[in-house]
Amino acid sequence: MPEGHTIHRLARDLGAAFQGEQVAASTLMDRFADGARLLDGQVVERLDAHGKHLFVRFGPEAWLHVHLGLYGKFTVGRLPAPEAKGALRLRLVGREHWADLRGPTACEVVTPAEKARFHARLGPDPLRKDADPDRAWDRISRSRVAVGALLMQQEVVAGIGNVYRAEILYRHGIEPHREGRGVHREEWDASWDDLRTLMRAGVRAGRIVTTRPEHRSRRSGRATREDSFYVYRRTGLPCRLCGTPVLTEVMAARNLYWCPVCQPR
Repeated sequence: MPEGHTIHRLARDLGAAFQGEQVAASTLMDRFADGARLLDGQVVERLDAHGKHLFVRFGPEAWLHVHLGLYGKFTVGRLPAPEAKGALRLRLVGREHWADLRGPTACEVVTPAEKARFHARLGPDPLRKDADPDRAWDRISRSRVAVGALLMQQEVVAGIGNVYRAEILYRHGIEPHREGRGVHREEWDASWDDLRTLMRAGVRAGRIVTTRPEHRSRRSGRATREDSFYVYRRTGLPCRLCGTPVLTEVMAARNLYWCPVCQPR
């Protein structure tokens, strides 16, 4: 599933293609026919992202809400657009660009009040200017739930997925089974600041890289896929710092990765 940096990058790209333009909206799926009619001929006024949720404002009252989920994809290109076919949930066409949405978990037109309720349910997003890390700390510091599970709850921190969870805990030496209330405030503050840095880099690059150059097999140039992570999907491989095999287990319905030496209980 795309993590928060992907959605913020998508908002940026859609804004560059359509913001301020009147667009044609269409669909090949009956269940979104009414929604496409509401958007057709409207001006794209604003793009907004919160965690894994994308919002596009059309005209004064309508917001398009999209959650890509596991299989959703928004493709943006320059005109002419390819032939519309298959399970096309939404096509947008502006003066110079087109965009196709396929396979999202959610694609709906919502009111400003409904959009506000989404924001109220979501935790702080490290990529948003209005994010308040104290909201997340308040929930984490009072919880008996493992911090590795808490970080996957979008109402605690919005935008973190399996990669950022594993990598941020490793980078700060936090054992993922530790109860939230056992995390120290200075650990949380450092982790939050690090998340902001890593996720901003992810928006710029369009990919996640969490390793420092000195910990890669190739210390100069662009990090390879194999060199991009400390523990994520490195089960049984030696830890980059201590050489201990990386462990994995299922936590919060996703595979969790950690080093038992660098992240001691």
